[in-house]
Amino acid sequence: MNMKIPIIRHSFDEADRENLLKPLESGWLVQGPYVAEFERMFCQFTGAKYAKATTSCTTALHLALVALGIGPGDKVIVPSFTYVASANAVEYTGAEVVLCDIDLRTYNIDVERVRDILENDKGRRIKAVMPVNLFGLSADLVTIKELAEEYGIAVIEDSACGIGASIRGKHSGTFGAVGCFSFHPRKVITTGEGGMLITDDENIASKVSSLRDHGAEKSDLARHKDKSGSLLPDFNDRGYNYRMTDIQGALGVAQMRKAENIIKGRGLVAGRYNESLAGIDKLNIPYVPEGYIHGFQSYVCIYSGGEDINNLTMEKIVKLNRERNLLMEKLEEKGISTRQGTHAVHTLGYYKKKFVFSEMDYPVSFACDRLSITLPLYSDMSDEEFNYVITNITERLA
Repeated sequence: MNMKIPIIRHSFDEADRENLLKPLESGWLVQGPYVAEFERMFCQFTGAKYAKATTSCTTALHLALVALGIGPGDKVIVPSFTYVASANAVEYTGAEVVLCDIDLRTYNIDVERVRDILENDKGRRIKAVMPVNLFGLSADLVTIKELAEEYGIAVIEDSACGIGASIRGKHSGTFGAVGCFSFHPRKVITTGEGGMLITDDENIASKVSSLRDHGAEKSDLARHKDKSGSLLPDFNDRGYNYRMTDIQGALGVAQMRKAENIIKGRGLVAGRYNESLAGIDKLNIPYVPEGYIHGFQSYVCIYSGGEDINNLTMEKIVKLNRERNLLMEKLEEKGISTRQGTHAVHTLGYYKKKFVFSEMDYPVSFACDRLSITLPLYSDMSDEEFNYVITNITERLA
């Protein structure tokens, strides 16, 4: 009999349920005390000075760009292999997306390609680079920060997947001017939807705090604590309604209390995958550079079919893509959920049409789009579930 193995399963417990009820009992449902506590805990966890909760990582990225003054006429470097939200956030500001290919080993932005793009930016229109810490592995943020300082641009980390990721003890999201995180259900901890922006810059934090609340000079919570709380605040900026609810904040607080255990559990499962799949030459398992800690938001392999994927032609990619898709179909028939890693932005209709891209303009991103495969991963994955996944993979690939 087939088992049902989801791509992810959150371990909600009584603590989560109890916290969700507290805003309902207090009557404070909008951005309030639980959001503030969630922000405080996230600062403590990442080492950032300031944290501002938002409706999603996408809106956090949008606020980061606006707070840094990026808009029409500017350009922002974004990896082509990432969820479309990264590029979309740049589009919201009227700035132009400059796509960059990735490193095949890490799935993250290729720093040498970033260097080339910056050297060829004769009009100096590039104002920021947005490295994505994909699947829970930090990009080469040390080199990216050095390049940003050399060329006078900002670093905005899309760390949607980056909870638990670090480089030599420094948490993802803290290398640039701003780091942005997601609490979507596919992420390590979740508030259903939701995001967080972190920064060490007090001016950015203050700006974002206002912008997420329609541009209000003072938040509802601050007004509530103020003697003159019956008066509406001033609105000095055109802002947005990007506020997290206190219901989400309450769930976030409960999730943060067990975040380290969740990350540890996911890491243990990932380690078992590494050991069990190491002998299968048709799958390339995740690579982790020395000094990096992988948060394992996802466990993503490349289906290589046993071929050298460093020299892939379009013909080979198409062939291997058919084989990967067949593998995913067969696993699905056995009740095992899989996903492609993410997509190559330049192949998506909107960006392909706007910039007239061809699929091999960013060949590594295209290959990863067509050949990546995400395996089920959650912190409390049982031995029976894990062995069922491995048995079905090895039967088809060994």
